[in-house]
Amino acid sequence: MSAIIRKIVTVVEEVHAEMGRAVSPPTRRAAAIAVIENPFAGRYVEDLSPLITIGEELGEMLAKRAVAALGIEGPAAHSYGKAAAVGADGELEHAAAILHPKMGVPVRKVLGKGAALIPSSKKRGGMGCTLDIPLGHKDAAFVRSHFDGMEVQINDAPRANEIMVALAVTDSGRPLPRVGGLTVAEIKGDDGLR
Repeated sequence: MSAIIRKIVTVVEEVHAEMGRAVSPPTRRAAAIAVIENPFAGRYVEDLSPLITIGEELGEMLAKRAVAALGIEGPAAHSYGKAAAVGADGELEHAAAILHPKMGVPVRKVLGKGAALIPSSKKRGGMGCTLDIPLGHKDAAFVRSHFDGMEVQINDAPRANEIMVALAVTDSGRPLPRVGGLTVAEIKGDDGLR
């Protein structure tokens, strides 16, 4: 791993009831978060390829950790999403370099597919800032029951010279979805949309 990792945190959220109604089976989301040193903190660098490589490496590691936290095989995952927060001495392009060029391929390999784009968000923040990880179905972006998000936070990250990188995976959609649209049973999974 080319990243200098200070901390890895894994969070599992399990919803058993919503508005007084049972959710059975419970909906589950897991996020694996790495807090890494930002090699370009405090300075402008034209070539961000080291961060692109870090994104590829983190993609595989975080996907494996999130799936393991749910206790499922990768292909059983329903949704995914990714997010990053750079500390005060970083720039948004540092987060983009990690999240976009190469992170998706190893994530999809761990999950066995992933025809849809991986929803993402990035921000700059201080220690304790929250990451809102957008979620969408991994094979069909139009499955409304899986339009969701997961909020994560680490009390001491990111420090000014760090980047907090998160990948979330689910084994289901939202609790008690009922806004219509394409259902999981109707997914073709060919174009990433339907």
